Amino acid sequence: MEDRELQQWIEQISLASFGRPFVHQARFNRRLRSTGGRYFTKSHDIEISWMQWETFGRDEIEKIIKHELCHYHLHILKRGYQHRDNDFKTLLAQVGGSRFCQSLPQARQKRTYKYRLECVNCKTEYYRKRKVDVRKYACGKCKGKLKSYTLDLQAPS
Repeated sequence: MEDRELQQWIEQISLASFGRPFVHQARFNRRLRSTGGRYFTKSHDIEISWMQWETFGRDEIEKIIKHELCHYHLHILKRGYQHRDNDFKTLLAQVGGSRFCQSLPQARQKRTYKYRLECVNCKTEYYRKRKVDVRKYACGKCKGKLKSYTLDLQAPS
């Protein structure tokens, strides 16, 4: 599917499910990994995750589109368009959109860690991207002291 086809599909869903036209731009974004789509409040454009399309197909993307269209229409109508707002939750339930997208398989998400923390007592390991002050923290299992190591390679996730 191309951006042009996505645009037409979103326009159709908008008219059929919301009774209002979608008059802004829609496109796929190949970089989105942890989110199914995005609605931009300034430009009113919508981006959909290409990875979600490839992995889960048409049915899942339709739910994501409805979710983003809820943000779109409520924002334009100056009503509660954020996830926490009742207007958003009610409209999302009415149109059958999904509250959350499915997680992508872990094989596609690489996590590189720079630090490994190890408990001196029970030898439990923790991996972190950012440096941790081991004087301020203790082991979550046994409350023992932690020792920090710097990694040069990828650790298991």
